[in-house]
Amino acid sequence: MLNKYPMWKYLLILVIVSAGFLYALPNIYGEDPALQISATRGGDVEISQLEQVKQALDSNQIPYQSIKIENNQIQVRFKDTDAQLEARDVSMQALGTDFIVALNIMPAQPKWLEDVGGNPMKLGLDLRGGVHFLMEVDMSVALQKKQEEMLADFRSELREQRIRYRRLTEHGNGIKVSFRKEEDMLKAIDHLSDTFRELTIDESRSDENTLTATMSEARVKEVKEYALQQNITIIRNRVNQLGVAEPLVMRQGADRIVVELPGVQDTARAKEILGATATLEFRKVDEDADPASAAAGRVPPGSEVFYDRRTGRPVVLKKDVILTGNHITGANSSFDEYQRPQVNIDLDGQGGNKMSHFTKDNIGKTMATLFVEYKATGRKKPDGSLEFEAIKEVINVATIQARLARSFRITGIDSPNEAQNLALLLRAGALIAPIQIVEERTVGPSLGQENIDLGMTAIVWGFCLVLAFMILYYRGFGVVANIALALNLVLIVGVMSLIPGATLTLPGMAGIVLTVGMAVDANVLIFERIREEIIDGKGPQKAIHQGYDSAFSTIADANITTFIAAVILFAVGTGPIKGFAVTLAIGIATSMFTAIVVTRAVVNLAVGGRKVNKLSI
Repeated sequence: MLNKYPMWKYLLILVIVSAGFLYALPNIYGEDPALQISATRGGDVEISQLEQVKQALDSNQIPYQSIKIENNQIQVRFKDTDAQLEARDVSMQALGTDFIVALNIMPAQPKWLEDVGGNPMKLGLDLRGGVHFLMEVDMSVALQKKQEEMLADFRSELREQRIRYRRLTEHGNGIKVSFRKEEDMLKAIDHLSDTFRELTIDESRSDENTLTATMSEARVKEVKEYALQQNITIIRNRVNQLGVAEPLVMRQGADRIVVELPGVQDTARAKEILGATATLEFRKVDEDADPASAAAGRVPPGSEVFYDRRTGRPVVLKKDVILTGNHITGANSSFDEYQRPQVNIDLDGQGGNKMSHFTKDNIGKTMATLFVEYKATGRKKPDGSLEFEAIKEVINVATIQARLARSFRITGIDSPNEAQNLALLLRAGALIAPIQIVEERTVGPSLGQENIDLGMTAIVWGFCLVLAFMILYYRGFGVVANIALALNLVLIVGVMSLIPGATLTLPGMAGIVLTVGMAVDANVLIFERIREEIIDGKGPQKAIHQGYDSAFSTIADANITTFIAAVILFAVGTGPIKGFAVTLAIGIATSMFTAIVVTRAVVNLAVGGRKVNKLSI
């Protein structure tokens, strides 16, 4: 029988439409201004701190909707932003500097919707508001690290080749090596020239038989470029760890990076994670040195004194670095057999080889894990570059009991949350060079709300004009098309809310308006084909059947080519372009479903299988 669907098709359409309504529903409830309070350096939040915050809010008569501990954070919801801002100041005063008090916005949907995965759409920076960072990379530190790496490599190569030398020091953009004998220098030049082809090696017999290995200008530029690109990649990884939807991370100039984080009002947590240059160094403990004497200033040559983070006791370590965090490919936190927090480390091939060679010859000796962090001092060097202070603390000293390889663990960490934070930073990667925020802008929620209002006005006017045209021109079938259009909008919102990475931006709103027009275009093709069939003398049922079948290939071709364009835009675009591509791609898929499948189902229910003499088209 023509124009009849089997029951399972109607049920399938009903399930899809119902799911669309369900996941679009959270957007009706809006969001609440909130405070998110967490401990610095990954510490635990306890009931006592929650009571402190509650007491401070009550004593200052600041109204709040709810307060609770969730995901090791104190979360407080408010009815308006005035109360939120006042509560932030009061909470910071009550808790002190050991806690980060961040402004946030939390969905206000009911618990049952949250339990089934229903969350409102994520909004971009132009709609929700958020923060804009301009970060500057300290290239001098990148070059310094490269020099230190070269110094260690030179020392290792000369020892392996049994070439004796007097001194090995940093010099300009390279390394200077002094020898006692000329033949040792010539032997070193032959070997090092083959091993380090990217360096320019010069010799000088008049100056104590020395050779100087210098990085060329091209090599210096390459090191700086690598540092910038790696920092961009690492910051992207860290933004992903923060869970910010549709962030923008891009290069600006030779040494700057732009970061935009939608929905982030308070920058404290973002600054802590994005700007942290936390990494690890593994060093051998100088067991012959007296820590007390070293702390008093009598440090043995070739060693340095550091302090244990937990006990504050001095620890004397060799200057030679066994391994740095640059070789870490994976890190996760867990507990050891005594339920103490630990971080499990995975190394790349080169790092695994270095660790294996060192531990093979040092079983029974002690090795320390040094936590290294660079912090901006706020001052600049004479050359205009940023000044950073290196903070180094020993977090673990352990005896090497067996030969280690690419996977091992570090202990001596104070709390599970500190282990999680350290694992997060190591997993995302250590910044090749420290960065400092030189510009910070906040896009206020009020400006975002204005953009939302203007965008919604455009959508509503466009939608209403299309609805009026379809009813006036196609009558009864126009009503069917309008039902499909309304469902199309619901499904777009539902899918956007359901997909974790989808974010609505101002260009995304333009994409929704465009898909409304495309959905109408599909219905116009179908209805015009039905009219042609009727003019050719076909009966109503046959005209409907032929109209849908004939128009399908044309509609599919047009939408598939547009969908391919949307995929390409998403793949190569950034920020606003991606936002447009996301809504366009989702809108194409939903409009195909509503314009072809849903309208056909409605028409089949209305006139299918019945004797009809005339169609309202």
